[in-house]
Amino acid sequence: MNVNIQSVHFEADEKLLELVSRKLLKLNTFHDSIVKVEVYLKLDNVVHNIKDKIVEIKVHVPKHEFFVKTTSKSFEESYDAALDSIISQIKRKKEKLTA
Repeated sequence: MNVNIQSVHFEADEKLLELVSRKLLKLNTFHDSIVKVEVYLKLDNVVHNIKDKIVEIKVHVPKHEFFVKTTSKSFEESYDAALDSIISQIKRKKEKLTA
């Protein structure tokens, strides 16, 4: 599984990157032929003082691609929600294929 993590308009700290990488390993338990995973960590450029944190995850498997985008006040919260959503998408697709 090829993993690409990009932080857009800021420099992500090592702890955040390690958290993202560690939790991505869970995806292998839900689909065994994941080719590539792309994670984008972005800051929402709004006029407020508190910027929203956006996480986008793309998962590439043969003949299909999963995508999710979530926003919250922290990267950890956004990432957990995005990961849960992508896992449920993968499970639904696998159920359709086996049914």
